[in-house]
Amino acid sequence: NKQYITPCHTQKIPTTRSLSECELYAPVNYYSDPQMKEVMDNFNKQTQQRFHEYDERMKTTRQKCKDRCDKEIQKIILKDKLEKQMAQQFSTLHTDIQSDAIPTCVCEKSLADKVEKACLRCAQNLGGVAPGWGLLSGFGYVTWSQYISGIAAKAAADAGLKAGVKVGLVKVTEIATKTLIESGGKIPTMDVLAKMTTGISADNVTLSGIFNTLNSAMPDNFNSGTYSKFSMFVQEFAENFNPITANYSTEVAEVTKAVADAKTGVLTKAGNATSSLSTGITASIIAIVVIILVMVIIYLILRYRRKKKMRKKLQ
Repeated sequence: NKQYITPCHTQKIPTTRSLSECELYAPVNYYSDPQMKEVMDNFNKQTQQRFHEYDERMKTTRQKCKDRCDKEIQKIILKDKLEKQMAQQFSTLHTDIQSDAIPTCVCEKSLADKVEKACLRCAQNLGGVAPGWGLLSGFGYVTWSQYISGIAAKAAADAGLKAGVKVGLVKVTEIATKTLIESGGKIPTMDVLAKMTTGISADNVTLSGIFNTLNSAMPDNFNSGTYSKFSMFVQEFAENFNPITANYSTEVAEVTKAVADAKTGVLTKAGNATSSLSTGITASIIAIVVIILVMVIIYLILRYRRKKKMRKKLQ
């Protein structure tokens, strides 16, 4: 049996393209494409923005460089100017100084040099210590004066209180004796009356104040009994002191005078003590100031003589 091969005839399908690759990249189609236009516009915008930022940075950099260069130029100009001025000043100096005109060190110091240095040392020490000592002395004096004044005032008040109460109780006893002599009323002793006036203040040491203090401190047993008439007498004049002022003005004045005299005596003694203290401090301060002035004058004289000798050597 023979095998026969029969050819198969198939019809070719033609391939068609609407736009070839060459036509796609043609200039007309390339620039007219919307997507390509958008891409190109974005590229142009970004490029312009970057160039603009670059220009701004370059402006800032150029300005900084310019400022730095200006400063360097000013420094160079100032340096040249100073060098010229120094050269002119040095040129005016004398350059013919001989070797024998230069002062040399002398190991053996003269008596004037020793005295000058000693005076300078003393002046420095006194100049540093004396003001501080004077300041502390001033503060101490003020504090001490205030302390003395306070003590003197308190002592004067106490002395006036004691003297006024003592004289006042005597006058109260005298007035009570004159008033109660007809009725036969008894009067307490001075010790009892002094205990009753222990609470009186220094500002209330008058005959009227003593009557008020006695009335306030009057014991209850005095209202009835031996001293009842004296209690009524004190109460009457404590509530109405006008009769005492009118009839016993001398006694009222004596109490006031006793208080004033006691205070004046104490304050006079304190004033004498304070004045003697201030006199001593003032004298010591004046002595220190005089010593400092003498030392400074000696130092200035020796310094002037030394400078005069140095000028002669240089000439």
